[in-house]
Amino acid sequence: MPADELAKEIADGVVFWLAEENGRMAGVMGIQDKGEVALIRHAYVATAMQRKGVGSRLLRHVQALADKPVLLGTWADASWAIEFYLRNGFTVVSQRCKEMLLREYWSIPERQIETSVVLADARWMQTFERTPGDR
Repeated sequence: MPADELAKEIADGVVFWLAEENGRMAGVMGIQDKGEVALIRHAYVATAMQRKGVGSRLLRHVQALADKPVLLGTWADASWAIEFYLRNGFTVVSQRCKEMLLREYWSIPERQIETSVVLADARWMQTFERTPGDR
């Protein structure tokens, strides 16, 4: 991510956490407080460190920081990312819910809304997603 984009994300309230392994960056993940929810933002794990638990440790860390439900958005065709979050207890929300959430909490173009999914943690599912299509 270019430095100016990173500065903008930080100015917008994204707090980044870094995982290190032997003094080298292994991964990074951001979290952004959006009022009633927190968003996972910019999750990356170095290729050599993938499938070694770095992403899961970062995810658990940022989730523990949030005293509220956690959401994240990703590309619908990013099956590896979706599978990772599903393995870590997240659930894909309904299409209707996805569109509402992306419009409410993210600033992205319509085309990106069409090609994205939103995943929610158990706290969000228990609080908001009472029945399929609700909210």
